[in-house]
Amino acid sequence: MAFDDKVDNKAEEFGGKVKEGVGKATDDEQLEAEGKADQSGSKLKQAVENVKDAFKS
Repeated sequence: MAFDDKVDNKAEEFGGKVKEGVGKATDDEQLEAEGKADQSGSKLKQAVENVKDAFKS
């Protein structure tokens, strides 16, 4: 996994956590759901990259 991909994925995950937190604080269920979706997408990308790295080794 390239370093920039790792940084992008972590930034997306962090952004999702922020969205989720703001959604909870403001009772905005849609924003909270978007934050959770962003986090899930980021974790999925990380998992795919980890599998790719495992096959390269």
